[in-house]
Amino acid sequence: MLTLTENAATAVRSIVSQVPEGENGGLRIRGNGTPEAGFELQIASSPEPEDSVVEQGAARVFLEPAAATELDDKVLDAEVSQDGSVRFALAAQA
Repeated sequence: MLTLTENAATAVRSIVSQVPEGENGGLRIRGNGTPEAGFELQIASSPEPEDSVVEQGAARVFLEPAAATELDDKVLDAEVSQDGSVRFALAAQA
């Protein structure tokens, strides 16, 4: 299952906390058909019924079924730039 680095967990918590329904929400990741096509990220107030949920502390990531399959052996990391923007990256689990 997808794992999160501490940087990614912090970034997810920070992003989700900025929306009104954020206390139970998370970052939802949806596949775009193939891993090469990338993924769509959005803030969600709760997971969809078919979503897998990854929790690390207060950070929650919801994976739609195709994304859960594609990201099963990956680690989500994040980098926050000086202007506050967040860039997420995926790597293989060690």
